[in-house]
Amino acid sequence: MENNELIRRAEDLSRRCDKTNCITNTAFLTPAEQLGIHSWAARFQPGCKIVFSGGRPECERRAAFFLPYYEDEESFDVSEYLGVIKATAGFGMPGHRDYMGAALGLGIKREWLGDIWVIESTAYIFCMNSVKEHLLSSLDKVGRFGVKTAEIAMSEVAVPERKVIKVGFTVMSMRLDAVAAGMFCVSRTEAAKLISEGRVSLNYIECLRTDAGVKEHDIISIRGFGKGEITELGGTTRRGRQFVNAEIYK
Repeated sequence: MENNELIRRAEDLSRRCDKTNCITNTAFLTPAEQLGIHSWAARFQPGCKIVFSGGRPECERRAAFFLPYYEDEESFDVSEYLGVIKATAGFGMPGHRDYMGAALGLGIKREWLGDIWVIESTAYIFCMNSVKEHLLSSLDKVGRFGVKTAEIAMSEVAVPERKVIKVGFTVMSMRLDAVAAGMFCVSRTEAAKLISEGRVSLNYIECLRTDAGVKEHDIISIRGFGKGEITELGGTTRRGRQFVNAEIYK
């Protein structure tokens, strides 16, 4: 979704929430889209109550829920809007791409689907409640394999273990080119070239500035190299270089 269209949609949902005193929500959003709405709200709608949820705290794709004045995050029940389907393959182990292709092949739009977690022969498909019954009744084959589906509670979902590679390095300053070079084991010159080519994203947004500041818990990705998170900033060396710890997602 283009950023201008996204913000117009957020403005409309916020107005409808205020006017009707009812919860309004977007479809599932990418992390970059979530950041766009969060930044818009912080700047132009500081009193707006927004909850981002994909069903579980570990979900990457989330919908934005606009809450009326009487609702708070603790009492908000996301299961009224989102569901999760457990799909089990009898033989074989179809992957994420297979499940996504099968769901899209049923006429379900990508934004109606959240995360799809695959653990061996089982997949957990987060979705809007509006398409839940369609998935349950129609998703019977994924790739070359037959699958059985069942609706389960969010609390019953098995969370996949995230596999990471831990790296540590030092930088003279927390510039994007220096940190990206340290994280992905390339030269700073090469990192700067990748940034200028538009292949580097900072917190899911393409960044063309080599001197962009990076902080703890920022997400850096380089197309063709991978994605990772700055997990911790340590002390400094005698020469004033900053210790940085990061995790690269496998």
